Amino acid sequence: MSSSSDSELTVGKPHERPRSHAGAGVRLAAAPPKMRSVNLNFYYGAFQALHDISLDFHTNRITALIGPSGCGKSTFLRTLNRIHETVRHTRVEGRILLDSEDIFQVETTTLRRRIGMVFQKSNPFPKSIADNVAYGPRVNGVRRKTDVEEVVERSLRRAALWEEVKDKLRESAYALSGGQQQRLCIARALAVDPEVLLLDEPCSALDPIATAKIEDLLFDLKDQCTIVIVTHNMQQAARVADYTGFFLLGRLVEFNTTEVIFKTPARKETEDYITGRFG
Repeated sequence: MSSSSDSELTVGKPHERPRSHAGAGVRLAAAPPKMRSVNLNFYYGAFQALHDISLDFHTNRITALIGPSGCGKSTFLRTLNRIHETVRHTRVEGRILLDSEDIFQVETTTLRRRIGMVFQKSNPFPKSIADNVAYGPRVNGVRRKTDVEEVVERSLRRAALWEEVKDKLRESAYALSGGQQQRLCIARALAVDPEVLLLDEPCSALDPIATAKIEDLLFDLKDQCTIVIVTHNMQQAARVADYTGFFLLGRLVEFNTTEVIFKTPARKETEDYITGRFG
């Protein structure tokens, strides 16, 4: 890859936080993945949107999925907690394993407690800030007021939002800024202590300051759960991800540590996309 592209993308230095993609890859080589897809094919009716996707997600690491619009990365993300089942006439072939357990054999409520999801557009419920965060725990049987309050505070702290909202927990979630609403949605997902957190372009509608807060948050959260993020932002993928997968036309073209993907990709299609020749 050209030196000019290397200068444009700073890999492994998000907000001056030191990291080593290569070292992480070496250490994790023999470790079982937290989650994996095996020969996954996905269909919208007769149209095949994903072709034979096999991909490992390592425990307590951030994996970014990149590629042009319509390449299948968001579709793939939605299969990881079976959100696709809300769309009619869809079909999946292959396997997705969570700790070696086939997710298609797990009851959906249990699965979505273990695998949380945050969407591209923040979608707070028409409730108070506190009730948004408390929704999941209440559905899962948390009833005592003190227990609910503890979960709300802990989740808002984990989402780096507590100090900004602690004095207005009973106010509408819609009164928050766009960046705050997105962090509230992350807090809501974290309230049930998921093992995996899926994020579908969570910063696409946010300004640079709010985006930086979300990215800092992801670094703090990866010690607590495994994270998968879909992003169109090459700089963001380079900053936040330990691993990166490049999708094109419903296929996984290349997967490796982020450092390798952005500096020495094995496939010409990957290099062309990263350097802006297409996409």
